[in-house]
Amino acid sequence: MKKNLSYFCLLLFAGVTLFQSCKKDVTNDPPQVGIFFSVVDKQAAFTALTKQVEQWNWDFGDGTTSTDKNPVHIYANGGYYTVTLTGNDGSGNSAVATSDIAVALTPYVLLTGGAGNAKGKTWKLSGKHSPKDIFANADADFSIVEGPLPSGVFGTLGMVEVYDDTYTFHFDGKYGHDVKADGAAFGGIVNQFVSNGGAGIVNPNGQDFGLCTGKYTPQAGATFTYSEKEDLAVPSVYGPGGVLTYKGVSTLDFSGTEFIGFMDYQRKVIVQEITDNSMRLVMFMSASPDYFPANTHALVLTFEVVK
Repeated sequence: MKKNLSYFCLLLFAGVTLFQSCKKDVTNDPPQVGIFFSVVDKQAAFTALTKQVEQWNWDFGDGTTSTDKNPVHIYANGGYYTVTLTGNDGSGNSAVATSDIAVALTPYVLLTGGAGNAKGKTWKLSGKHSPKDIFANADADFSIVEGPLPSGVFGTLGMVEVYDDTYTFHFDGKYGHDVKADGAAFGGIVNQFVSNGGAGIVNPNGQDFGLCTGKYTPQAGATFTYSEKEDLAVPSVYGPGGVLTYKGVSTLDFSGTEFIGFMDYQRKVIVQEITDNSMRLVMFMSASPDYFPANTHALVLTFEVVK
């Protein structure tokens, strides 16, 4: 009888322990959520890394959703998206995880931030200057006149304000330009004298290099055009018949009077390189009143993203 009673107590203890363990798993463990993903071009495959979850709610960051546990989603446009997964345990408890993903990063997406970036992507001239930043001749090879340019070189010339102006590119082609408090833009001094007799010059401290800042009012409703590959013909003292053509280059062009970085007769620029955080442009300058508007020089400068 003692033996049977001991055996009964043992079973009862085991049952109570098992019940308490199960009860703890069900009521005390909160949902846990994580995201794993892989991206090929515009297609993204997602895996929900979850515990204690019975319902999965995905927000792909482009206005579309899914309740599949491990969905595959095709984005309409390249860009940067924040993906959100909400996991629910069926009892009113939930957990949330987010992941930032990059989809189909073409040069245009790198320039604008992609379709999901409503604010656009803003750039400014980098004061750090890369080893490839130079003052060049506007010949076929952009042969170096001065360079690599030292950090803050335009500040050394007394024009530190040129590093403040910003340029914003939107995925839909809209363009924003902010000339900041001085109301002036970095540009060529010869262009100023030809355009208005020099009346627009605000800061002439760079005149020994053909540079200055001049009054400029950004164009309302401005747009830009990006071409990944074209043959760009520009007026040049180095070209036959006064024209030089750069074959198969990427370019940026602007509506009306707009430009990026450097205000001169030639407003269309060459994009030499672009990454997520920097781009290097070739901006042309006509520094001789005898040959204006033919380009004599070029500024090869790096721009950085404004965080």
